[in-house]
Amino acid sequence: MAAEHEHIKSRWERLKKRLRHTYRLVIMNNETFEEVGSYRLTLLNVYIFASTVLVLVAVLVVLAVAFTPLKRYMPGYGAGGDGRDQVESLHRQVVKMEKQLAAQEKYAENIKRILTNNVDTSINTNQSPSILTDTLQEIPVSESEDELRQEVELQEVGEAAQRSRTTNFSPRDVPLEQMYFTPPVNGEISAAYMPDRKHFGVDILAPKNTAVKAAMDGYIFFSDWTLETGNTIGIQHANNTITFYKHNSVLLKKAGSFVKAGEAVAIIGNTGTLSDGPHLHFELWNRGKPVNPTDFISF
Repeated sequence: MAAEHEHIKSRWERLKKRLRHTYRLVIMNNETFEEVGSYRLTLLNVYIFASTVLVLVAVLVVLAVAFTPLKRYMPGYGAGGDGRDQVESLHRQVVKMEKQLAAQEKYAENIKRILTNNVDTSINTNQSPSILTDTLQEIPVSESEDELRQEVELQEVGEAAQRSRTTNFSPRDVPLEQMYFTPPVNGEISAAYMPDRKHFGVDILAPKNTAVKAAMDGYIFFSDWTLETGNTIGIQHANNTITFYKHNSVLLKKAGSFVKAGEAVAIIGNTGTLSDGPHLHFELWNRGKPVNPTDFISF
């Protein structure tokens, strides 16, 4: 027993001696054999240095995985609440963009029908109110869709409030009778409003080179040439109101421009296949339906 103990002690002494034995690391130039550097080392120092480097590398890897996007590439790591929140946020954004895209497509289709005079102004009275009421179905709304709807409504209210501070745009729903319109031109009406004949506006005669003015504050959403109506201007106003100015000789404003009431947007002309002489064809639309401009504007 004592002999075995002495043997173990001697082995431990030899190991400590080896670990503390001093070595010299010499760095020499390969061509001139000049000594560049010389370092005294022990195996214990080498082991301590290597262990320290390994621990530091391990700590850096753990930190990188825990606090950087690298954790997304680790199987089973980072699949908790943060990932679900991001997915729900992306889903709400996609739903919002889909609704905006659908609204823009519907808006563009309505504008296309207005420009081509392909508008159905008739009202279907054959169907009874009870049938119309029965066709309505209550669609359940999810919590995420309800939150998205509230966000969109708040955004629309904020945009309307911002516009109301700088223009005559009103965030309230104002009837046409309470809205003030500036006559686009002053002159004689040569063709009245006749929707049954696909004439959804009035034709106004005015002298050559007369400036055509915006009826209200608004944003120009259409400023281009069409085969039938020639140089045409379309302005979006408040309260779902749109005005069109057709057959102009020159367009003075581009799409996307904001104009004030009474500001010149075009010069009267005789362009387009539907025009038979110099005049302005003016249309007034509200909530997607044409209305008689003479009921609200004195030309």
